[in-house]
Amino acid sequence: MTNDFDPADAGCWMAQGRPAHHAHALADAWRRFPDLPNDAPLDERMARARERVQALRPLNEAIGLETERQRQFANFACIERQIAEGSTDSRNAFILHARDVRGYDWDASYAYADGRYAAEAGWESRPPSPCRAGEQDVRRPAYHQGFLDGGGQPDDIFDAARRSLAVTPSEIAHPENPRAARPLPSQWPGPTDTPAPVSWHRRLLLLGASERETGAIGILAMLSERPGHEAAAQYVISAETGLHPLSGLSAPPPGDGAALRQILRQGDYTDILIVADDAELDRLDADADILPLARTMERTRNSVLQQRAQFRLWLARGRAPGDQFAAGHIRWSKMAAGLSGRLGDFTARYAGPARPRGHRIVIEDASGDLAHGYRTPFGEKLHPEIVIGNKAHARTAMADLLRQYAASLRLG
Repeated sequence: MTNDFDPADAGCWMAQGRPAHHAHALADAWRRFPDLPNDAPLDERMARARERVQALRPLNEAIGLETERQRQFANFACIERQIAEGSTDSRNAFILHARDVRGYDWDASYAYADGRYAAEAGWESRPPSPCRAGEQDVRRPAYHQGFLDGGGQPDDIFDAARRSLAVTPSEIAHPENPRAARPLPSQWPGPTDTPAPVSWHRRLLLLGASERETGAIGILAMLSERPGHEAAAQYVISAETGLHPLSGLSAPPPGDGAALRQILRQGDYTDILIVADDAELDRLDADADILPLARTMERTRNSVLQQRAQFRLWLARGRAPGDQFAAGHIRWSKMAAGLSGRLGDFTARYAGPARPRGHRIVIEDASGDLAHGYRTPFGEKLHPEIVIGNKAHARTAMADLLRQYAASLRLG
C-alpha cells in the first residue's frame, strides 16, 4: 500500500480489488478503531489492534464461507461441463446425484461417488481418512451411503467376492490404428559405447535427406572409412515423402507402408540409428509403426560436433568380418599425467611423448604392469605399447586397444 492509501476510505479498498461490501466493512472497522499515534503507549496500541481484529472477525468468517461456496460451485460446474462434453466417468453422475437427491455438499458428494463406484466395481469398502479433531466428518458417512446405494453390504464377509463376480467386465476399446508400445523415434536415446558390437549386415541407418544432400555433419564421409559398412542397410528420411531405401535395395511402391514395414522386418536388424533434423523426425514419428523393433534404437541429437562424436561411437560398434573386440562402457578419467580409460581389468593411459616423435599409449592389466602375453582369438600377439602421430586421436586409439585386450586371451 502507498502513503496515499486511507484504510478508513472504502474507495481505497475497492481500488485494491475488494468487493464493495467487503470494502465498506473494512473501512467501517478502521473508522471505529483507527491506529493510535506512534507516541501512544505500546499496550494501548496493541489493545486497539485487537479491538479492530475482533470487529473484523465476522467479515473474515463471511469471506471464508463465501470462498467455500465459490469452490463448491466451481467444482460442481466442472462436473456438469464434463458430462455435457460426453465424459464416460460414472462418478460424475454419482456426484450430481448426491447433490440433487441427497443434498450433499461437494466433499460429501465426492465421497459418495467414490463409495458407490467401489461397490459397483466389486471392490472392498475403503472409506476416507477421518477428519481432524473438532471438525465435522461428512465424508465417511457419505462414502458409506454411496457404498450401500451401490449394492455393498459391509457386514457380509463374502460381500466383496459376491459383487466382484457379479460385475460385468468392461469392454476394452481397441483403437483403429494401434501404435507400438515403445518410445517414438524422436525420444530414442543418443548413441553410447555401452551396447554390444553388431555385424554390419544387422545394422540399419536412417539418414535425413537434408544431411544426405548437404553433408553438414559428415555422416557419409565417416561411414565410408569404416571397413564392412557396405553391408549396412541405409534408408533416407524425407519430411515430405517419408522413408524410402537408397538405390540398390528393394523398394516397395510409393506410399505402401505395409510393404515397407514387411521389408524392414525381414532385415532382422539389431541396431538402428537415426540421423535427422526436427522436421524429418516429426515425419518419422508419424510413421513409427513402420520401423522394426530392435535391441538398440538410438538417434543423434544436439549440435553438429556432438552428433559427430555420437556417430563415431555408433561406428565403433560395427563389426566387420574377421573383427573381434569386446563390448562395454569405457570409464574415462583425466589424471595429472594425461588421459586414461578403463575397460574390465585393463587400463590404457597416455604415457607421454615418444622419441623421436609421436605419442606413447600403454595398456596395463589388473596387476598394474604392462599387459604382456595377450593374444587375439586368432592368435595374433598384442603389444601393450603403441605410438600414434596425432595426440588428438589418443582417445580413439586407446578405445580400440582396450577393446582388443578385453577380448583377448592370455597365453603367456
